[in-house]
Amino acid sequence: MSIKSPFTDLEINRSSTGFYKGHSVEIALLSKAIIVALVLWALVWPTNANGVLGSVNTSLLQSFNGFYIVTVGLFIFFLAVLALLPQTGKLKLGPADEKPEFSGFSWFAMMFGAGLGVGLMVFATAEPMGLWGSNPVLVAGGIEPQSEEAVQSAFRYTFMHFGFHAWAIYVITGLSLAYFAYTRGMPLTIRTALTPLFGRLMNGFLGHIVDVLGVVATILGVSVTIGYGVSQFVDGIYAITGMEWIMNFNGDAPAPSTVGLLTGLIIIMALSIVSAVSGVGRGVKYLSNLNLVLSCVLLLVFVVFGSFLFAMSTYVSALIDYLINFIGLSFSAYGPQSAAEFAAALPVEAAPLADSLYAGATNTWGSFDGFVDGLEGDAAALSQESLAAAYAAGENGRQFGWQSAWTTVYWAWWIAFSPFVGLFLARISKGRTVREFIFGCVIAPSLVCFAWMAILGGTAINLELSGEAEGAIIGASNTAKLFVTLGQMISGGLLSLITVMCVVLILTFLVTSADSGILVMNTIMSGGDQEVGNRHKVIWGLILTAVIGALILAASETNPMDALRSAMVIGALPFTMLMGLMCIALAKALYRDALRAKSAEGETAPAE
Repeated sequence: MSIKSPFTDLEINRSSTGFYKGHSVEIALLSKAIIVALVLWALVWPTNANGVLGSVNTSLLQSFNGFYIVTVGLFIFFLAVLALLPQTGKLKLGPADEKPEFSGFSWFAMMFGAGLGVGLMVFATAEPMGLWGSNPVLVAGGIEPQSEEAVQSAFRYTFMHFGFHAWAIYVITGLSLAYFAYTRGMPLTIRTALTPLFGRLMNGFLGHIVDVLGVVATILGVSVTIGYGVSQFVDGIYAITGMEWIMNFNGDAPAPSTVGLLTGLIIIMALSIVSAVSGVGRGVKYLSNLNLVLSCVLLLVFVVFGSFLFAMSTYVSALIDYLINFIGLSFSAYGPQSAAEFAAALPVEAAPLADSLYAGATNTWGSFDGFVDGLEGDAAALSQESLAAAYAAGENGRQFGWQSAWTTVYWAWWIAFSPFVGLFLARISKGRTVREFIFGCVIAPSLVCFAWMAILGGTAINLELSGEAEGAIIGASNTAKLFVTLGQMISGGLLSLITVMCVVLILTFLVTSADSGILVMNTIMSGGDQEVGNRHKVIWGLILTAVIGALILAASETNPMDALRSAMVIGALPFTMLMGLMCIALAKALYRDALRAKSAEGETAPAE
């Protein structure tokens, strides 16, 4: 019995004349209206924008923390099934005789630069160092923060945040888009991935909404990435030149000022627009290759002058630990702990004092000693056993606070980033098999990320453990930790040379991420057309600059990243739901296509 052919007649109306020639006017205007409203809100009412975004962000994290955690866990297991099943893993993204457009080196370089390049520069030392001081194992109590025993759990969660889970998020979107675009010949745009579920509805307003959600998520995800990268770029410029006007000295450690961030942003985005205009085959490709070469040089510096043996032993033990705990890391989700739930878990002696104990016991960033020191009156007079039991009673609250403020924010970040990275991965992966795409885009870059984090972050931790750094790395801001670590390892002319190289590497990573984002936004805007005019690349580059600049101004000197991060978490939620639908649509398409293939084989088989 023959099976009905799949719906492939996707029509995205594009203007044939005028300013929006070749673009969907509906998608462009809806996207720009949302972004312009956000920019004006942040510029005209910055305090209100920062406060409202922060409040909504907190509410969403409390309500959807478990949803984010479990959904991302399901993503990675869904991909594992597709890769391991023979009938799906061997499918080619394109015609059977299609050859990959890019060499393996350039493919990996562009994938690496677009996916986690900026994040690896910013968090190579900051993430392991931060998790060394706070992670779920430490929150549970029993292990001292920043101790030798805390190293393993620090890297367990470092690998989780920058490993298989992160890349699986990108690949869900990328594989969905690549399969329908190259196997069924449909436009390379977000709505394409939902056609098995909604069919012709994707030709209308519903399809426009899907693409607009992809554009908005892309802008917010890229904005956070560039925001962190620009902050580190300014830290690097300060380390080289000592220019104080780009820094804010009001906090515990020097941090980039609003003026410094805006100056760095203008420089980065100007270069990004130039690179985007040159296209994927030239600007993005050459910059990505340069990024990979410079990354190898920086890694070699840490291998030669850093704590390489400590890093490698940590890498092996942490990878084993990560894999052993993989199921738990993927699906262990926490919810908020109410005061009533806390009171019910207290021992009899402490129950009447629940109101006095609740805040301290459920404080994510508070140690047991800090909890005890903060008590007054009758609460402070409780026995040591009761205090320990009260602190233990608040563990669920501490675990939820940690997970929602750390892991869930990362998942939201990668999800907001996934329309951009996923579409970009699809753009550069035509001619590769499903198995090659999944393994190449999940396992290979993850192992490189693990090595990068272990060598750079392990060196920073070892310098503090041995007492050589004397707290200098711990005390530095997140974006300055890399430069402070280099200063503890080397000195003189070599330090100056490597610092300059790091600034160049940050610059090229930022430009690669931004220009790739600009190209992807224009691809969605043009209904999947990968050859769009330079005019719109420039316009979206300027819009992206305005979004980042406005949200930096909204947060002001308190924490310039707060408003960016809050907006990103909010924008990621609807796209998370779309990604869940993408998985269902892709599974349906693969199953139905397999039935069609069997039916076709039966019809063409010779009679006995």
